[in-house]
Amino acid sequence: MPTVPPPADAADVTPRERLVVAGIGADGWAGLTTAARAALTEADVVFGGDRQLALLPAEVAANRVAWPTPLVRALALLLVKTPGARKVVLASGDPTFFGIATTIARVAPGFDLEVLPHPSSVSLACARMGWAQQDTDVISLVGRPAATLQPGISPGRRLLVLVPGEDSPALVAGLLRDRGFGPSELTALSNLGAADETRVCASADEWPATGYPAHAPAGPKTLTVLAVTCRPGARPQRLSRTPGLPDDAFENDGQLTKRHVRAVTLSALAPEPGELLWDVGGGAGSIGIEWLRTHPSCRAVSIERDQRRSDRITRNADLLGVPQLEVRTGEAPAALHGLPTPDAVFVGGGLTAPGLLDQCWQALAPGGRMVVNVTTLESEMLLAEAYSMYGGTLTKIEITRATAIGRFTGWRPAMPVTQWVAWKELT
Repeated sequence: MPTVPPPADAADVTPRERLVVAGIGADGWAGLTTAARAALTEADVVFGGDRQLALLPAEVAANRVAWPTPLVRALALLLVKTPGARKVVLASGDPTFFGIATTIARVAPGFDLEVLPHPSSVSLACARMGWAQQDTDVISLVGRPAATLQPGISPGRRLLVLVPGEDSPALVAGLLRDRGFGPSELTALSNLGAADETRVCASADEWPATGYPAHAPAGPKTLTVLAVTCRPGARPQRLSRTPGLPDDAFENDGQLTKRHVRAVTLSALAPEPGELLWDVGGGAGSIGIEWLRTHPSCRAVSIERDQRRSDRITRNADLLGVPQLEVRTGEAPAALHGLPTPDAVFVGGGLTAPGLLDQCWQALAPGGRMVVNVTTLESEMLLAEAYSMYGGTLTKIEITRATAIGRFTGWRPAMPVTQWVAWKELT
């Protein structure tokens, strides 16, 4: 049989250096697969956290290098400082699940990665609880505020919360109580897979303000996963992921896209996972916040000229579980300089600033969409010009609410909103 000749440039291809990333659980060496043990035994250098490295037996003779703090900045440099050495990175559980394998792939892409996973804490927690993993929401509070949990709280939902410290379950319980979900069932699973694994159960109402319930076993509660079954009380605060949160969910000074108009606006913006929104004229931040709540991978920048409102936007984002909202204080269009290309732009204020509309349109990614809401005749004239130049649709939104008129009830119209929606061609 004839052989296939190698490519003409095969001699110029430099083989990529192999790097093994091995997951390890609280059960240590005993829980590792044969492949992971072999890689560690043959390694010249092993990188990992102090806790992971301490789990290795003496028969692993490799040089052990503990990660510095901060890690990401030094990661690539550490890995390339030992060229030719057989290297293994030790990680907790599954290195691709909130783990270091994906970080290495991003900051040190020159390696040929071989990942040897161990069952993750989520897999072990679902096994202990008897929960279907595919039906369970996983939320990490490691390096994130407790309010990150907010979008996940819904009647009957099962959550696995990755918590950073012993006081975290109490913070979660307090947040659930504040939302009116005090009957929610909490189970703190610590040191999963280890000989000293513990399980502590109580409702959010029963959980103390700090620490653990009195019936919890003594000893440190490290490496904890908190299993939560959300149960509403008599008057829960419902904060649906569907756009159109109640107006009083946002701290505001009146500069707020009201609930019904906001729902129509988010529908027109049509957020997709991973997309970036510019919210120009942030006000209370409601549009950017509801955009982010549609999917954890969505991104948003809120541009607001008033510092007090910018601070208010940040507080609203934290309270409603999307602390990743970026807030930029400054006057548009100048404040737009240097921002990454948006997939969608919403303009809710400041449209009459010279050049704002055109600059936003030019910045918009191909296939992106732009939505502008106005209430004044002067701004409507600008929208008419944009409509004639870029196309799209113009819609008048009129909301009428029932209000008290003496002893009776009548209809009171809100100020009408003119909305322009346009999609930028892909070409």
